Amino acid sequence: MSDIAQRIADSFQKQGLMATLGAELLLAQEGEVQIAMPFSKHLSQQQGFIHAGAVTSIVDSACGYAALTKAPAGCEVVTAEFKINLLRPAIGDRFVAIGKVTNAGKMLTVCTGEVHAYTGDSSKLVALMQATIVNVKL
Repeated sequence: MSDIAQRIADSFQKQGLMATLGAELLLAQEGEVQIAMPFSKHLSQQQGFIHAGAVTSIVDSACGYAALTKAPAGCEVVTAEFKINLLRPAIGDRFVAIGKVTNAGKMLTVCTGEVHAYTGDSSKLVALMQATIVNVKL
C-alpha cells in the first residue's frame, strides 16, 4: 500500500460516521478517492430510498480525502463549502462515491464528486458535488 493510501486508510478508520453508514474505502490514490456504502433501511428516507444526508456524507468524505492526497505534509483538511445536485432518487443495493481533485492550491483544493447507485451490474448517477476543501496546519 502506498503512503498516500495508508494515510487515507488510517484516517478513514477513525471516522465514526463512515462506520455508522457501513461505508468502506475502495480506492485511495493521488487525486482520487472512492467510498462505497451498502443500502440499509436505517439510512432510508420516508419513501424507501437512501436519504440525501447519507449520499452527501459519503461524497463529501470522498472529496475531502481526495484533497488530503494533495495536501502538504503536516496538514489536514476540512470542507469549507460544497454544492450538491441530487439527480434522481438514490435507489440501489450499493452506492459508490468518487471524489477527484480538480485543482490543488496552497490553501484551497477544489474537488468534484459523483455518487453512483448500483443494482446488480447496472448503475445510475444519482448525485454530483463540487467542494472546496481547506488545508489546515496540525
